[in-house]
Order: sequence, then structure tokens, then C-alpha cells
Amino acid sequence: MPTAAPLSRVNDFVIRFANVNGSGSASANEMFARAVMRMGVPVSPRNIFPSNIQGLPTWYEVRVTEAGHMGARGGTDFMVAMNPQTFDKDIAGIEPGGYLLYDSTKPYPKSKFRDDITVIGVPLTAICNREYTDPRQRQLFKNIIYLGVMSALLDMDVKVIEQLIGEQYKGKDKLIEPNIKALHIGRDYATLNLECPIGLKVRKADKVGDRIFVEGNAAAALGAVYGGATVCAWYPITPSSSLADAFTRHCARLRVDAETGKTKYAIIQAEDELASIGMVIGAGWNGARAFTATSGPGISLMQEFIGLAYFAEIPAVLFDVQRAGPSTGMPTRTQQCDIISCAYASHGDTKHVLLFPEDPTESFEFGAVAFDLADRLQTPVFVMLDLDIGMNHHLCRPFKWDDAAVYDRGKVMTAEELEAGKDFGRYLDVDGDGIPYRTYPGTHPTKGSFFTRGTSRDRYAKYTEEGAPYVDNMQRLLRKFETAKDIVPKPLTATSGKPTKYGVIYYGSTAPSMDEAIHMIEAQGHALDRMRVRAFPFHSSVNSFVADHDFVFVVEQNRDAQLRSLIVNECDIDPVRLVPVLHYDGTPITARFIAKAIGEHLEKLKVKPSKVTS
Repeated sequence: MPTAAPLSRVNDFVIRFANVNGSGSASANEMFARAVMRMGVPVSPRNIFPSNIQGLPTWYEVRVTEAGHMGARGGTDFMVAMNPQTFDKDIAGIEPGGYLLYDSTKPYPKSKFRDDITVIGVPLTAICNREYTDPRQRQLFKNIIYLGVMSALLDMDVKVIEQLIGEQYKGKDKLIEPNIKALHIGRDYATLNLECPIGLKVRKADKVGDRIFVEGNAAAALGAVYGGATVCAWYPITPSSSLADAFTRHCARLRVDAETGKTKYAIIQAEDELASIGMVIGAGWNGARAFTATSGPGISLMQEFIGLAYFAEIPAVLFDVQRAGPSTGMPTRTQQCDIISCAYASHGDTKHVLLFPEDPTESFEFGAVAFDLADRLQTPVFVMLDLDIGMNHHLCRPFKWDDAAVYDRGKVMTAEELEAGKDFGRYLDVDGDGIPYRTYPGTHPTKGSFFTRGTSRDRYAKYTEEGAPYVDNMQRLLRKFETAKDIVPKPLTATSGKPTKYGVIYYGSTAPSMDEAIHMIEAQGHALDRMRVRAFPFHSSVNSFVADHDFVFVVEQNRDAQLRSLIVNECDIDPVRLVPVLHYDGTPITARFIAKAIGEHLEKLKVKPSKVTS
């Protein structure tokens, strides 16, 4: 018996699968997550994979959470250790009282194991060697066999997994029966040779509701379709490539003329990132709604073109699926580290609109609204995803769309208005909001044309290098940025329910863990108001939130506190009042990390009453 009492929980634990990349384990591991969800229990899975094709370690973590916590928790309650290279590290990460499932075909010395966990050995390789002669079958079916073992250990409904196998191999019916057989080989071994079930159990519930299970990149791509995008120019880069791939699939289904069969979109895989953003800007100049999908290194290469779109005022949307940098960094790890580089992208004085979705649902919503914002503001708009949102499945609210919605194309002067003699200056601010009127190419045979350039010009697009027109233009661009503050998605706030001098600001994929951490912090006896920032430029409520508190924690996933720097710079706030809480090892931030970091700081702020002496 282990020295620590074995964990005993129902629908509340973390399972981690440790495999070798390229071993075919991904589909089996995801099938486990889907099976739990089919039993009515929410899951929050995360795939941790290397940037090479195969051979290196890979992990797949599934948080089983009837309470619906969608952020990473931290720690492992049940480890499925299928990779000898990481065996020691995997065992070290198990919580006291947790469980280890491993392939016992090759005996391990007792020193390999911990005495505070329950060790479960199954001779998986020996079973596969007995059942199959083909080496590839032995590897692939091993994954299904351990899935069968787990179904017995966790007291799962095996029929749910059988149904998923049938769905996965629909159209390849010859594969269904062998996979179901492998599933029961594992389940039968467990029921005959192991104590089943263990302390961790999956019990049927009704907590999933109408939520959907989707990756953020696929959601953002669908948002682009609904937002009216017809042009995508991109260059492959992890972790954004699946966004362009998903847009291709969505367009093939939704952007084909039903009568003629002709496509109503253009998707171009460019020769590099520079070409891709150039194509997007060209399409935007012509009146199309266009975007690119990239990551930090791509943003670095696009800087000059981004500056052109900002200065010439051409709509463009950029989906930045952030990964760990700088340089190549960790291509398959997550961070929020492109905030500064996107906010001020290009040389000279530039400021760009950034949107911070928290999950796939907001990725869909912001993916659509980004095109309205780009057209209305006549400027590049960045949708700041990250690998955690983009490449992992999330259980989230269903997407909603108003079929009566009309695209906001902004200030576009028509041929009729030009013919009527309306004054047209491409960079003329007639409304005081900093946004000029534009025309589409070919609007009128003789009126409304202008020369688009990246050099300085006056209000009527006439070239000039005089200081006064340049300053006039740059100040107008600032007015436009001020206008943007009230039309981008506003921050969401929540109060602690009791008076407090402390607050927290967070954004993007940090949100699910923050939502859980706040309960942990309250359990420690601390009260904390919170604000989730959803866009840059910052709404005036950000200033008010900071002003209402003595200290505000800023939680983010990068080394240099980039959002905090933006708040200090743009809101003119004393940096002492903003306390950074930073996590940047490439793994998703956890509720435990946030609660510990903030809790320790709040404990230090407690003032003990001094003793009164007579």
C-alpha cells in the first residue's frame, strides 16, 4: 500500500498521457477526453507536443472537471506513462496519493517508483506481441488497449467509447471491429487482474449542456468567414497554420455559389510572410476583406508592410497565434509575448488595435468583428490568440450569429456623392473622429481617385514633406485611435462582493485559470476585484479601475509584463501601483500558480497591529 492515502475523487481529477510523438497515441488520448464528455462531464484537454515530426516526448493532459474549470489546474492525479525517456520526470509530477499506469512488460526496479502513489503495471507490449504480428498494428492497438484498461479502472461506460470508435472510423468500417476488440482486450485484462475501479471515477452527469468542443484556430477561421473575409494570404508557421487550413475548409462549404459552383474566395499560400501581408493589404485596398494568419516571427517580418497599412490607412486583419519567443524560441509552447510588438508594430510612431479573446467562442466573435473594426477604422487590426487557445480543444459557449447583421464598411464615399460635388480628401477629417472617407478603386470615372503612398502627404493625398501637414496627419491618426477606444470590445469587470483595496487585470487565455484562482484567493481570506481587458486601445474604465484600488495585479504569460507596460504607457499610471504576476515557461498558466503568487503578495501587505506598552 502507498504511504499516502490513495486519491478518491469523482469527476474531479487530472490525467496525463506521456507518449512518443508519432506513435499514433493522439487519437486514442483525444477519444478518452471525448468519452468523458459524452458521459456528461466537462473536460479541459491540452496537447503538449514537440516541434519535430516524431520521436520526441509528447504529453496529452485531460482535466476532468464536473465543476467546469476550463483552465489548467497543475499537478497530475493519474499518469499514463508510455515513454521510457520521460518515465522518471512523469512519476515525479504525480500528486501524493495519485496513480501510475505503465507498461510492465519490461520489469522496473522498485527504486524507479515512489512509495506514496499507487503503481499499476499492465504488460501492454507483451499483450500486443501475443495478439498482433504487424509491428505498426502492435503500436497503434497498444493505445486502444490502455484506453480499455482505463475504462475499467475509472469505471467508465465502455459503450460510449465503442460508439466513438464507430464514429471515428465511419467510412473505414473494416477498422471498427479490430479497434473495439483491442478496447475489450485491455478492459478484460483490467477486470481480471487489477482492482477495479480505483479511487478516481468518471460518473455520468449532465454538466456539459449545450456547450461545444472546438479549437480556437478553427473558431477564428469560421469567424473570418462570417465576418465577410474573402481573401486569405498566409505562410505556414506553427501554431497558426491550422487557422488557414480551417478557413479553407469553411470556405469550401460556405463560400461556393450554389448555382454555378464557382468559388467566392481566394486563398493563397505565399512564398513568405512579407508576400502574404502584401497581398492582404493589396486586397484590402481594393475593398476586399482580407487577412493573414501568423505567429511572432511572422509579425517581425511583416513590420514594414504593417506600417504602410497604418500610414496609408488600409484595412487588414492579422491573426497572431502567439508562441514562445524570441527568435525560434519554443514553437510549440504557449505565451502572450507579442503584445508590445503588435501594439507598436513598424518603425516610427504607430499604434494598432489589438483584440484579446479568452476562448474559441470569443475567437469566433472577435474574428468576425475584427473586419468591421478594420474597415471602420481603416487600419490593421490584430486578433491576439495563442497556442493554448488556438491548438487545443475547449468546451465553450455555442457560437451565435445574427443573420440580419450588416457589415460595417465605414466611411466609403459613393459615386453619387462624388457626382453631387461632395468634397473628397482621402485624409480629410470631416467629422472630428480622425477617420477620413475613402473610395474603392473605380468608384467614379473622373472623381474620387487618389495616389496611395507610404510617404507624407496632405489632406488631399498630395505628396509633401512639409512639417505642418505631416504633424496634422499624425495628430489625426491619434484622434482615430482615441475614437477606437469606444468601439473596440470593452473590459469586463466583477467585484469581490466586499470592500477591497486590491484588484487584478488579466486577459486572453489567462481568463479560465483566473476565474478559478479567484475562488482560491477568497478561500485564503482575501478579496479581489477583477477586470478582464479585451482590447487595446484601453477603454477609460481601465484608468478608473486602477484609480479605485491601492494595488492592481496584472497577470500575464510573458517575462517582461507587456500588458502592464502598455497600461503604464498609455494610461499614464504610476507603475508602482501595478504588480506583475508573470508566468512564461511555455505551459498554460494554472489557477494554483495565480492563487499562490497573488496570495503571497497579499499576505505581505497585511499590517499587524503594534503592541501597546505602558
